[in-house]
Amino acid sequence: MSAPPAEGTLATIGRFLEIQNLGLNLSFALAFLLLAAHGLPSLEKFALIVIAFVAARNAGHSFNRWTDRAQDAKNPRTASRALVTGRLSPEFALTIAFVSGAIVLVAAYFLNPLAFLLAPVALALVYGYSYTKRATAATTAFLGLVEAITPAAIFIAVQGTLPWAALLAVAGMLVWGTAFETVHSLGDVASDRAQGLRSIPARWGVRASVRLVPTLHGIALVLLALFGLELGVGFEYYVALGAMAVLTAISDARLARAPEGTRTPFQRHFIAGAIYLVGVVGALFIP
Repeated sequence: MSAPPAEGTLATIGRFLEIQNLGLNLSFALAFLLLAAHGLPSLEKFALIVIAFVAARNAGHSFNRWTDRAQDAKNPRTASRALVTGRLSPEFALTIAFVSGAIVLVAAYFLNPLAFLLAPVALALVYGYSYTKRATAATTAFLGLVEAITPAAIFIAVQGTLPWAALLAVAGMLVWGTAFETVHSLGDVASDRAQGLRSIPARWGVRASVRLVPTLHGIALVLLALFGLELGVGFEYYVALGAMAVLTAISDARLARAPEGTRTPFQRHFIAGAIYLVGVVGALFIP
């Protein structure tokens, strides 16, 4: 592995991997893990799934930073990233990306044959999304698809199959992730257009994108409600979805007034994931 430069401290590496944003999807992942196991999974399965989840996330982030380093240098929001400033090297980023991918494959091997068979497909999506923004505005939905891998992968890891109910969760997270990425892309519209990069906001404009987001949130919550009905979970689950609906309604109204707020999707996603996890825990473990 190429050693990072002297200023590439653990804090720099942590920021490079965006460890501060780990909770964005981890709460959703843990919730799907509990639902797939109908309660608590075995310690071994829990550890393997969490390791695979974090490794897949690190693989995607590292590869994206490597592929986007030239574009990041031209974007004021990303110009201070470690690969742009030289605090970390491109070789270091690639090494992290592919070592993390190898960890995903090893974890999948120890989970079950179907997980191991499909792990390369998941990794292809995780790596491939970095290039879609150069070709199509559908890159925004493609990132939603990457997020939708989580429930599918977890159900396969736990049950060795992908039941019908899990497909509702996959669809829900696809739409939810598309909404997240649409909001996230609003802060980069000018830079993306200048560099010929694609996204829904760059293609449709800020106003149309802001109007799209509440619709996407509503569809996602309906799909997650249908997912809960199919599993037969308790009412606490639906209380959590109601709280998520209130949260998104408030934040979408704020978004309409200030669409350039780059932290908005991260704050909302983190809180919504925590609410969803609490609802799942209540539905499964409260008598």
